Amino acid sequence: MAEEEDETRNPNWAELTYECLTNILSSLSLEERWTGPMFVCKSWIHACKDPSLFSVVDLESVFCSKTESSVWWSPEFERKIDSLLISVVNWSGGIDIKEIRVRHCSDQSLSFAAQRCPNLQVLSIKSCPNVTNASIVEFASHCPVLVELDISYCYKISYESLELIGTNCPNLKILKRNLLNPSQCVGIVPNEYLNARPQNGDIEAAVVGKSMPNLEHLELRFSKLTVYGLTAISEGCVKLEYWDLCGCANLTSQEIENVSASLKNMKRPLERPEIMVPRDVFPTERYGHWRLYDERFQPSSFQI
Repeated sequence: MAEEEDETRNPNWAELTYECLTNILSSLSLEERWTGPMFVCKSWIHACKDPSLFSVVDLESVFCSKTESSVWWSPEFERKIDSLLISVVNWSGGIDIKEIRVRHCSDQSLSFAAQRCPNLQVLSIKSCPNVTNASIVEFASHCPVLVELDISYCYKISYESLELIGTNCPNLKILKRNLLNPSQCVGIVPNEYLNARPQNGDIEAAVVGKSMPNLEHLELRFSKLTVYGLTAISEGCVKLEYWDLCGCANLTSQEIENVSASLKNMKRPLERPEIMVPRDVFPTERYGHWRLYDERFQPSSFQI
């Protein structure tokens, strides 16, 4: 009797059926599976690699819950993120992956993912200093059903890649091409990277207007585009419902209002680019990217 009570109070989790275990694991985030269950036993490791768990590869929520750290911009951290992404794509086979949301990876892991994830619909790769046109070309070639693309703070991606994405991914509805606000990154992001921020805002805007006619949501925070680029966007992207132009110093509210008059589907209030938020009142609830650093997401968390 005592033994039965002991088993009830302390069940043997290792004896869970595979189906039951994967069902439980599906309720955990990728980070939670990566830093906990994978270290329990061989059967749990096997279950954590089940392809059904990887239709969404999301680390964005993890990054958003921490503050930006200079460690994240190091080659060592980039290699860990690359290793994680390659492992996940390998385990899943790639065919069922619909979303990839990561940061601080490189062309190596992204090209690997692009070639194996033909059904990818969402790609978010913010803050990837070493991602270039090479991997974006792979996504344009292999992922034709892409609906959302976030390449914010990726300064080695040029307008040529944007044109290929727009041409080969006709269903693209969301594009985020935000640039870093230097006043918020001093001491965190390497200075040479901050100084390399793209200056060809109007060229990129012209490409967006020409090649992305079905765009509905556009973010170009702190872009260098002018009213000429904005006009090109409005003439080519007539389905736009929302755009974020905060920090675009070469635009005025009046110019934005005049250009937006032709966009009949615009639903959200327009951003006023001349309004700059003081550093000491920066809205951290909206920009979790800058919250206090949490040791739970140290580079050591990503171990193969």
